[in-house]
Amino acid sequence: MQRFGRVLATVAVGLMVMLTVVDVAEARRAGGGFGSRGSRTFSTPPVTRTAPAPAAPIDRTMTPRPNSGQPGITNPAAQNRPTGPRPGFFNGFGGSMLGGLLMGGLVGMLLGHGLGGGIGFLGLLLQVGLVVLLISFAMRFFGRSGSPAYSAPSGSPRSSAATSGAPSFRIPRIGEGIGGAAAAATATSAAVGGAEEIGIDQRDLDRFEAMLKEVQAAYGAEDYAALRRLTTPEAMSYLAEELSENATRGLKNEVRDVHLVQGDVAEAWRENGADYATVAMRYESVDVMRERATGRVVSGEADRLTEAVEVWTFQRKPGTDWQVSAIQGTAV
Repeated sequence: MQRFGRVLATVAVGLMVMLTVVDVAEARRAGGGFGSRGSRTFSTPPVTRTAPAPAAPIDRTMTPRPNSGQPGITNPAAQNRPTGPRPGFFNGFGGSMLGGLLMGGLVGMLLGHGLGGGIGFLGLLLQVGLVVLLISFAMRFFGRSGSPAYSAPSGSPRSSAATSGAPSFRIPRIGEGIGGAAAAATATSAAVGGAEEIGIDQRDLDRFEAMLKEVQAAYGAEDYAALRRLTTPEAMSYLAEELSENATRGLKNEVRDVHLVQGDVAEAWRENGADYATVAMRYESVDVMRERATGRVVSGEADRLTEAVEVWTFQRKPGTDWQVSAIQGTAV
């Protein structure tokens, strides 16, 4: 028992250390996602080749949740569907008939006659079973003739793109030419769910790539002025909060050597006079957490690039440049 107690204590200490390191490593992206994606804040961005896993939900936002209380619903027709139970055989005449038969049988049994005579409780069970079989057969017969047929929607540009396998917009790799990616970034627009789908051109893709590096550099340098220029006021507030938490813990997040590996535009749209573009980005960087006083590395590897996949949403208002409005983590 004494030896088992020592082993258990060692395991407990190891778990505490591991959880502390994980907590520090996740300080920068605590909570999964933050910011705003306009009316699509509570909907999951479409998956892409760069980010095949769904993005983490945005749980720190100033955007009010829909009145329905059901975040993630992007199809307005789904909100108008009745939520009560669909009328069926047991809810109508069939239920009344079964209830009447059972009640009559029980009363008869109490009087000593069973359901149809003096066969007692065993007869009651057999006859109830027959009634249930008859009702099930009737439900199948009438349900087959009255069930409506449903088909998948065919008019949505996003649904057709997801099933056709057509290549999505792509941010070029560093050092890659402009021609191929620019040809792929053809501009399209359509009205979907009250928002106008927009196209993203090569200049936008180049700007997104540059902003990835600029935001990471400003964050690592704790350059609040640069962050205010590159992000929306809401996103800036969350980044400033994270930097303040690091400082309170006596830590500093060092981010350098950012290198974009691959990127895809998940969706781009216009609403309320502002343009939005949600982009999945796979990038490499040296990302470590250090003690401010000693410079000791608390988490991460100072001499090795690590890969991360995140989903960034950019917002642009008329006459202004793109700004980061939301960042969501995702599994690599």
